[in-house]
Amino acid sequence: MNKKIDPAKIKALAIDLDGTTLLPDTTLGERTCLCIQKLLSQGMQIIISTGRAIEASERFRSAMGVKGPMVFFNGAEVADVPQGKILYTNLINLDVIDYGTDIARELGVHYQVYLQAGLSPETGKPDPNQKWEALLIEKYGEEAEFYYKHTGIKPVVTDLKKTATLPIKGCIKGMYVADPSLHDEIRKRMYARFGDNIQVLRSYPTFLEVINKGVSKGEGLKVALQHRGLKPEEVIAFGDEENDLSMFEVAGFSAAPESARAAIKEAADVVYGSNAEEGLAAYLENMFF
Repeated sequence: MNKKIDPAKIKALAIDLDGTTLLPDTTLGERTCLCIQKLLSQGMQIIISTGRAIEASERFRSAMGVKGPMVFFNGAEVADVPQGKILYTNLINLDVIDYGTDIARELGVHYQVYLQAGLSPETGKPDPNQKWEALLIEKYGEEAEFYYKHTGIKPVVTDLKKTATLPIKGCIKGMYVADPSLHDEIRKRMYARFGDNIQVLRSYPTFLEVINKGVSKGEGLKVALQHRGLKPEEVIAFGDEENDLSMFEVAGFSAAPESARAAIKEAADVVYGSNAEEGLAAYLENMFF
């Protein structure tokens, strides 16, 4: 936490959404929105780097007015928004989805899967009506309702064992919405089966994501920086969860809110105010205005 940041040399900010940019109720604070807009007007580039889908990030991106290559699904996908052109993907194999479904059924927990954009959730074939990545679940219960309220994405209820047999290359990610006390058991089973061919990480207190080997916000950020013509030393990364650590390693500088987990704050160069108090805006105002 001793790196000195020269504001004049910073050209971009890579910002996580949940727990960092957004308020605890997952809304975008007015102060934060206005701060980002002012930075944009001064030439700063803003790179959203999130575990969310493009669709679930769109209302925040639109409100802030940010554009260009962004990182979604924890780095499994990089897309140029708002047009939605996919620049990079890294998919998990269907056997991971199949086994992940077995675990969910056995433990009685909610599990969901994202298909690539443009594919029919029923057939896996190209479907022009499927603009966004389809979210597939097996049962609409309390967890599905929570996720819907969290993201605004309407899921498709289907048999995920059948999804694992679709004629597709793979899926973007699988995700459990489960009590944190079950996360270690899910991790243990997944790693016992697939070893280092996958990654299992927490992106929100109850969200446990299963992504492919090599997927990370850090890798996604590398792709975004390349497309934007930016150097790592020109970027500050902001995040609060374990899925943000790889981003910290890629950007020249890293920062975490006071509300972040202890390990994240330890890894960050700077710790600023809580997201509940729009700490990101306060920090950026102090640094750049």
